[in-house]
This record gives sequence, structure tokens and C-alpha cells, in this order.
Amino acid sequence: MTIVSNVSNTEETPGETPQMVEPPPLDVAAVVVTYNSTRHVGALLDSLPAAFGGLTYSVLVVDNDSTDGTPELLARRSDCTVVRASNDGYAAGINRAVLASPGASTVLILNPDATLDPDAVPRMLEVLQRRPGAGIIAPRVREEDGRLSPTLRRGPTLGRVGGLSFTGLPVFTERIEILGEYKSEHEVDWAVGAILLVDRRCFDALEGLDQSFFLYSEETDFSLRARDAGWATVYTPRAGAMHVGGGSGESATTHTMQMLNRIRIYRRRTGDVRAWLYFAMTVVVEVRRAVLGDRKSWTTVRALLRPSIRPPQLGASAAFLPE
Repeated sequence: MTIVSNVSNTEETPGETPQMVEPPPLDVAAVVVTYNSTRHVGALLDSLPAAFGGLTYSVLVVDNDSTDGTPELLARRSDCTVVRASNDGYAAGINRAVLASPGASTVLILNPDATLDPDAVPRMLEVLQRRPGAGIIAPRVREEDGRLSPTLRRGPTLGRVGGLSFTGLPVFTERIEILGEYKSEHEVDWAVGAILLVDRRCFDALEGLDQSFFLYSEETDFSLRARDAGWATVYTPRAGAMHVGGGSGESATTHTMQMLNRIRIYRRRTGDVRAWLYFAMTVVVEVRRAVLGDRKSWTTVRALLRPSIRPPQLGASAAFLPE
């Protein structure tokens, strides 16, 4: 495990037995979950020393049963601790990594296909410490080609189920694409979870990420539950990062998981009546996408209408309305 810290000597009184001094908690525990991530995780780890600046930190990677050589790649590195695990999902991997990390006042959640700019973490930590009630900090993220990555999101509503981002109207748009929203520090409903700095007290109060989502929506759920408990998610443009996206691949199955989890989180927050409307509107949206040529959406439509063929990892096959 990479642990960077300053060690100070203590004076001993002659004749006295030296006392062991418990080391203070680190500033940050960085946690990464990999799954077939050989193309990207090396660049992430290479970026971390400069990204942490003078902070004390640890780096722990949980590998979710990769088959592409990721464990072997990680084993050759000396800048992280690796925990090999069965693939219980992304949220379970993050929770496992946090529990296995040494004590730290904050948790830095990182996707393996991200890289951080120099001093990104101290800048995020400064925001967390300066703003009362802040529990989650999201940086400014760019795409691989340098363009802004629109990572900020509004909370889910019936009006936003269609993903009508082209309208630019907040009532219809969950994804925030207004450039001006990325120029200043402010609170948001939630942000894409590729790079998030979390106050450890917030993480513990919420008992970590909800593992029932397996993949996708865990950061949505976490930020919204944090807000319910009085912790704000804050965006800062002063800290920078790059996120490739889709580092572990995208398929009809993962797209189906994403759509089912959106329904599940909406149901859990609003109740069955409104969730039925959200479910019906999701079916309509996916049929439209399929007709327009997105073949993944046909798989999603079938899974929405036939619970028995839904991805078993979600545990959402017992009822027609995903729960």
C-alpha cells in the first residue's frame, strides 16, 4: 500500500521505556475498482503522486476478477496495494477497498480510466474543509480529447426520464451541459462518480455505497442520500481530471443495468405510483432508441417487460416494477 507521510522523531527520557505512538490518520485514502482495466489503470496510478501534492495518502485497488491481465499488471507495481475479489459489483468493490484502507479523513473514489491533474486532490480537499456541510467534492473533468466532460447532474424526475438534453431546459434535462455551470464552484444534486472526494464521516454515516445497484446509479443514490442527511455535493473547477469513459466496455447488458437502476432509484425515492409512470416512460424511450438504430435498447426493452431475463446481479427479477 502506498502511504506517503511525514514522520517526526520523539525525544526519550533516559531510563523510560519508549512508548509507541499511534500514527495520525492520513489525509486521503484513494480507492480504485478494476475490471479488465489494463489499458488505463497504469496511467491513473502514474498520475497520483503529483495529484496528491504534499498530502499523506494511501492507494488501494480492488480487482473484480479481471481476466485480461489486470491483476498481473498491478502486481508488478509498488505504488498500490491490490485486493483480488470476486466480482460483486462496483459498489461492493469500493466498500471493500475503503474497509481495507488505513485510517484517513477522506476517501478518494477513482475510476481506473481516469487521471488526475497535479495538485487536484489538495484543491478538492480545500473545498471540502472550507464549506460547512460539504460531504462530496467533484472536480472539473475533461474528455480524452480535451473537451469538457459534462459530469454534473440534476436529480431524477418524471420530466427528465427521456434524457432530452438537446432542449437545454432543466425541467427535461438531467445532464447539465450549460458551460457556465462549469465555471464556478457550487452545489449540485449529484455528479458522475469517476472522481469524487468524500468526507469519511459522510461515507460512514451512509454505510458506504448501496451494493444492490451492482453497477451504475450508485453515485446518484449516494449523493442524494447524502443530501437527505445534510451533506452537500459540491463542484469545483479548480481541480482538474481526465476521464476516458467506458474503460471496462459497454454492452447491452450494462445498458440494461443502467436503465433498470434508474427506475429502481426513482422508485425508492418516490414510491410505487410515480415509479410506474417512470417505468412506462422508460419503456417508451427505449423503444424509440431501438427504432432509431440503437440495438442495445432492444435488449433493454425485453428485460423491462420480462423480469425473468433481467441481469441476475441486480436482484430485480422478482417483480415487474424493478425494486
